[in-house]
Amino acid sequence: MSRPLVAIVGRPNVGKSMLFNRLVGQRLSIVEDTPGVTRDRLYAPCEWAGRSFDMVDTGGIEPSTDSEILLFMREQAQIAIDTATVIILVTDIRTGVTAADKDVANMLKRSRKPVVLAVNKADSTGAEDPALYEFYELGLGDPISVSAVHGHGTGDLLDACLQYFPEAGEDEAEDDCIKVAVIGKPNVGKSSLINRILGEKRLIVSDMAGTTRDAVDTLFENDKGRYMFIDTAGIRRKSKVEERVEKFSVMRAQLAIERADVCLILLDARDGVTDQDTKIAGLAHEAGKASIVVVNKWDLVEKETGTMEKMRKDIMRDLSFMSYAPVLFISALTGQRADRVFELINFANDQSNMRISTGMLNNVLADAQARVQPPTDKGRRLKIYYMTQTGVKPPCFVIFCNSRELFHFSYQRYLENQIRAVFGLEGTPIRIVIRQKGDKE
Repeated sequence: MSRPLVAIVGRPNVGKSMLFNRLVGQRLSIVEDTPGVTRDRLYAPCEWAGRSFDMVDTGGIEPSTDSEILLFMREQAQIAIDTATVIILVTDIRTGVTAADKDVANMLKRSRKPVVLAVNKADSTGAEDPALYEFYELGLGDPISVSAVHGHGTGDLLDACLQYFPEAGEDEAEDDCIKVAVIGKPNVGKSSLINRILGEKRLIVSDMAGTTRDAVDTLFENDKGRYMFIDTAGIRRKSKVEERVEKFSVMRAQLAIERADVCLILLDARDGVTDQDTKIAGLAHEAGKASIVVVNKWDLVEKETGTMEKMRKDIMRDLSFMSYAPVLFISALTGQRADRVFELINFANDQSNMRISTGMLNNVLADAQARVQPPTDKGRRLKIYYMTQTGVKPPCFVIFCNSRELFHFSYQRYLENQIRAVFGLEGTPIRIVIRQKGDKE
């Protein structure tokens, strides 16, 4: 049995995202007094009264609109409604019942899903505001007054949702899955790639740069495994990050990298590696994440003999600090080679989790020292005693020696290359820590 899903819907600017953040206990959804800030569906795990479930925040539903983005948002909200176990309709006690509220309520009635009516912004305590009773005309049962700002009424709201959940089952627990962050500059096709993988219009796709603002989690399972895809807002240069909302989006993308097991670094095949791509790849490298360089829009490149190999060499030159990352050329639009993404994700994740015994490591270390003697300085020679692995994700090795100062960076890089030559460790960075005799643990 899959986990129950609670969808939060409503017209724009009634406080859905703030209520979502209050209910899940984290600041995941961007909150601004600007209609249309939440554009995609945003998922988060939630727990109440011993039950685990997922909650989804949606863009505001504009029942009749000509705006392309607002039409997209309505479509995304409809998908959330179709997949939800129970729906929370959020309204605003300050504005009362509006024509848009009535249209959304009628849309929810047609879905034949259980609906809990939340009347938000009831921030005062004490006697119930008489304005609450106006919301009975929506025909959705008893309205529950809540305050997303102060948390009033949220327990009653979740209790009302729980009554519609199926009986708890043991298999409701979340299985282990590989978390994959899809990162890149704006408009390289991150959302298009996820939609191609999932086979549905899961994320808003538009040629307007900056369409995705939140980092969006999507669970997906196939014969290759179980995955959580995190679609992130395109990371722009800081000089172009002017709106507060855009600043939140950059921060969210960086948080998505921290949460991920594997990063897909998307490049535009027509642009090659830009300065911004280098910085984005550097974020994943510095965070120690397994990474795959995915060159999208390959169908739009004019090809000659050796075009792919030439671009591969250019990428390796421009991203020389992550030469360990495999490179995949795809087209999210046509699906060309997109199915290979899963093989590489599994491979990079396995490499990032690889453990090597101390005995095998020291055999490689002895062989490496026999080939190239450790450096000397003013008659003092570097002595390496032994090496051991202390962690994974990324693989982390500690080398014990007589002097950290004698351990030149070039020799450290040489030993890293020897480890990779023997054990592979493709797709993942390696961390090497140097300790000298007398260091405290």
